[in-house]
Amino acid sequence: MELAEADPKGLVRESYRIEGITAGECRSIFMDWALSIPVGAPVPDAVRTLIATYATAHPDHPMTAVLRQALTAPDVPRRRGGRTGRLGAGA
Repeated sequence: MELAEADPKGLVRESYRIEGITAGECRSIFMDWALSIPVGAPVPDAVRTLIATYATAHPDHPMTAVLRQALTAPDVPRRRGGRTGRLGAGA
């Protein structure tokens, strides 16, 4: 994927230029970036392009951590409620 497709508004590029940016600010920028990606676009490919372009030169930047987290699979959801959760499996 081309960089122009992966970061159409340059949000991630600009985040790497901001001095003293925090992880929370990077997460907020990442959400804005994710909302700007067209529906159906291969988001993991875009994230890999951004990592290859920016993260290698800035491994300790908070945005690098955010981008790497975006590629990790979410935890498997577990049942947390309902009748079984209140009364137990033998009820």
